[in-house]
Amino acid sequence: MPTMPPEGGSRRGRPNDPERRDRIIDACLEVIARVGVAGTSHRKVAAQAKVPLGAMTYYFAGMSDLLQASFTRFATTISDRFERRMATVDSEDAARAAVVAIIVADVFPDNRELVLSHELYTLAARDPAYRSITSAWMRRSRAALERHFDPETARMLDALIEGLTIHRALDAEARDPQEVEEAVARITARPGSATRR
Repeated sequence: MPTMPPEGGSRRGRPNDPERRDRIIDACLEVIARVGVAGTSHRKVAAQAKVPLGAMTYYFAGMSDLLQASFTRFATTISDRFERRMATVDSEDAARAAVVAIIVADVFPDNRELVLSHELYTLAARDPAYRSITSAWMRRSRAALERHFDPETARMLDALIEGLTIHRALDAEARDPQEVEEAVARITARPGSATRR
């Protein structure tokens, strides 16, 4: 009776690089950022990760399995950063500034993340498996925002962040940070209070 390879080992039973699976996932994200999901293949990812092509099927059942693992890592990374920003503030004013920083400092300058976000959105629009990734991402974002804002305001802020992400990806003109501050101030203004300009 054949024996199974040890966990983290190869089919031949020799020890593998224990970080190989992680490298493949990271490489997959780099390939997607460069050529899109449609242009991503096992061969391109293996070359980017500097692993044998045969290693791909050892770690992942197929391309869909690899894409789901890669986009889950991407969404988790963004959510972790989002939560860290919101966890470090201790007032509503500081929370507003943190939301602006998420948009202006984290989202706008990083074209790689913009491309990956939109590739994930496209998959999620068609496939429930990817929609579960985006749904979990949105739940975490809203939970982080709800530390400082009521649920309805948190939902509107989350929609603002996503909407401005789309605008940033499609618009050739740079977004004025002052405009972002104004939008956040309007959404978070208490009834009857004037927004800051």
